[in-house]
This record gives sequence, C-alpha cells and structure tokens, in this order.
Amino acid sequence: MTLAEAKAKAKEKIILKDEERTRCEVWTRVMGYHRPVAGFNVGKKGEFYERKYFKEAACDCGAR
Repeated sequence: MTLAEAKAKAKEKIILKDEERTRCEVWTRVMGYHRPVAGFNVGKKGEFYERKYFKEAACDCGAR
C-alpha cells in the first residue's frame, strides 16, 4: 500500500452497525469517589444531567 492509498483509506467514512459498537460507560465523581452514572437512581441521574460545567478564571492574587 502506498502512502497515497493509505491517506485515501483513512479519509473513508467508517460506518458501524449497532451490534459492532462498544458501549461507553460514563463515570462521575460523587462525594469523593467515582461511580458509573448507569448505577444512579432516577433522581440522581436527573441531577447529573442538569449539572453546569464551568471554567474558573485565574486569580490575580499577587497584584497588590
């Protein structure tokens, strides 16, 4: 296989059937330890999906 053939093959769209897929398990940190979201009850799953993600701004604590 030439480099051009390899590049062309890499650009091909991969289509998987549902039975060929691998289930992705989502874990999250709860009360200091990690747990899979699949093991949560209905209320805890609702809380998980309502979470807001944010990026904290850097503190300029040394500028006085």
